[in-house]
Amino acid sequence: MFTDINVSQIFVLDQDEALDFYVGTLGLEVQTDQDLGFMRWLTVNVPGQPGRAILLEKPGPPAMDEETAAQVRELVSKGVMGGWVGFVTDDCRRTCDELSAKGVEFTDGPNEQPYGIDAGLRDPFGNKLRFVQLRG
Repeated sequence: MFTDINVSQIFVLDQDEALDFYVGTLGLEVQTDQDLGFMRWLTVNVPGQPGRAILLEKPGPPAMDEETAAQVRELVSKGVMGGWVGFVTDDCRRTCDELSAKGVEFTDGPNEQPYGIDAGLRDPFGNKLRFVQLRG
């Protein structure tokens, strides 16, 4: 059966802006940036973790027609698409401080939880991101 997760996907409205945020602000690295003709395949990953990538997908063809893409863009903008990405960090409070210094606004935390310390934010498009410092 399955042995790992290779790619997860979130919708973004502008792939260049997403690249700037996920790489320039969050510190991820580009895994793949390829023009396939019918779409741009843009994936990022945590440095040193190339086996797990996030596809930063722009709503549209080939996955959906323009009318559906417009509806998805509206939902993404409202932050109600339902998807989210979870990251792990060694020091949640330090990560919050570093990202705050880069202008990132948090929606939650850092909070003490039974499993560790976590915090939440949204990317420029409304996607929910969380990161956690797990209890050891």
